[in-house]
Amino acid sequence: MNQTTEKQKGVLGAIERIGNKLPDPFFIFVILAAIVMVISMIFSFVGATVEHPGTGEMLEIRNLISFEGLAYMLSSMLDNFTGFAPLGLVLGIMLGIGVAEKTGLLSTAIKKSILKAPKSVVTYAIILVGISGNLASDAAFVIIPPLAAMVFYTIGRHPLAGLSAGFAGTGAGFTANLIITGTDATLAGITSEAAAMINDTVAVTPVDNYYFMLTSVLFIAIAGGLITDKIIEPRLGTYKDETKEDRQLNEVTDRENKGLRNAVIAGILFIAILALLVFYPGSTLRNESGGLVPSTFLGNIVPIVLLFFVTVGVAYGKTAGTIEKLDDIPKFMAESMKDMSGYIVLIFAAAQFIAYFSWSNLGTWLAVNSAEFFTSISMTGLPLIIGFSFLAALLNLIIFSGSAQWALMAPVFIPMFMLLDYHPAFIQAAFRIADSSTNIITPLNPYIMLVLAVMKDYDRKAGLGTLISLMLPYSLAFFGIWLVLLIIFFILGIPFGPGITVYMEG
Repeated sequence: MNQTTEKQKGVLGAIERIGNKLPDPFFIFVILAAIVMVISMIFSFVGATVEHPGTGEMLEIRNLISFEGLAYMLSSMLDNFTGFAPLGLVLGIMLGIGVAEKTGLLSTAIKKSILKAPKSVVTYAIILVGISGNLASDAAFVIIPPLAAMVFYTIGRHPLAGLSAGFAGTGAGFTANLIITGTDATLAGITSEAAAMINDTVAVTPVDNYYFMLTSVLFIAIAGGLITDKIIEPRLGTYKDETKEDRQLNEVTDRENKGLRNAVIAGILFIAILALLVFYPGSTLRNESGGLVPSTFLGNIVPIVLLFFVTVGVAYGKTAGTIEKLDDIPKFMAESMKDMSGYIVLIFAAAQFIAYFSWSNLGTWLAVNSAEFFTSISMTGLPLIIGFSFLAALLNLIIFSGSAQWALMAPVFIPMFMLLDYHPAFIQAAFRIADSSTNIITPLNPYIMLVLAVMKDYDRKAGLGTLISLMLPYSLAFFGIWLVLLIIFFILGIPFGPGITVYMEG
């Protein structure tokens, strides 16, 4: 049976067909903005109102299809775009990460981590490298799975097991992290925009899920390693190389080793200087009472991360020879911005949709009425949170982009949960675990075809069904582990980030 026929079978085939019929996410937001315009007109005509939960003010639904609405849409269009919180956060942090990526630092660090791992722990090293690879954003999907397959092949293990581990760590483990990444900045910005509909003093920062995501790295890495060694590889059996190709995994060169060493030294010096600045008595990076939550330090973590990656990237590049002159640094930054062009275009449309939703007061109306409904049926605790996570997981099967999906969901669910007294950063964490877990089983993941192409390089009979069947155990296990971890944090009141607990008053 050919691959096309296989792909069309079953539930996954149906999901793929439906998803492929959806327009580009840019036009999804355009359509949603148009829908908001029409609904605002209808609600305005019937005189719908809502009491603002924060101020007690009675708000009318404002009609976007009116002279007032037209004036607002025209006058606010550029401000909606340039003032959209995630835009500056993401572009700023990617300037730094772009230098580290384009100089070759990230790929060398990934290769070094896997090659130097003992054979007994190589699977766990690959999962951990995949999780950490989200520093390179989507570039990790291109680098890590093929590299992991080659590592397994080199040490005499089944390459598809290595590929599976690499893809699972990179895709399903995408939201877990050891340090702050662009994903944290993106989602925090969108969450803050949505939270402003209810309370414009509530701001979610890139570190607000850090404790939870850092804790999850250990559990996800262990689970991923066990699934690979105990389920995936035994199922695949012994690998027979039918292609007879010479596959050689290049060692890290002496120059790259020196570059990596100098990058580590530069990183340690940067952190040491930062620590001195933060803990110096009377430091302006702390708050007035001398604490860190909140503080200038945590509130400005993005520029600090940007400077960190520029520092280590330049140290590596100058040593490894990928930076020959100072002009190369802004060139690498510019190249990283080219990679973000699709995101920038998407944000233009998403910013208009969210702004219209807020200005019309439809967001407040929907949040208040939804909160009252769930309260009336006594569904306000863990069942509601878990149900929300399952909904996010299902939606991810047809909307692969996490930022696009969150930009759709946050304006509806963040205000609603805030009215139920849940902290928006906690709800963001509940979304992230669902979105991340199902990244590797949605046929709409554009990198699935890349991974499939690598699979077919080792096994010509492999198809989409083969890949999905290998990924499903990881997806289910990771989601289950994250839900348990979320429940533990919920019940015990463990902070999700600095000063962030489940409830607003926390």
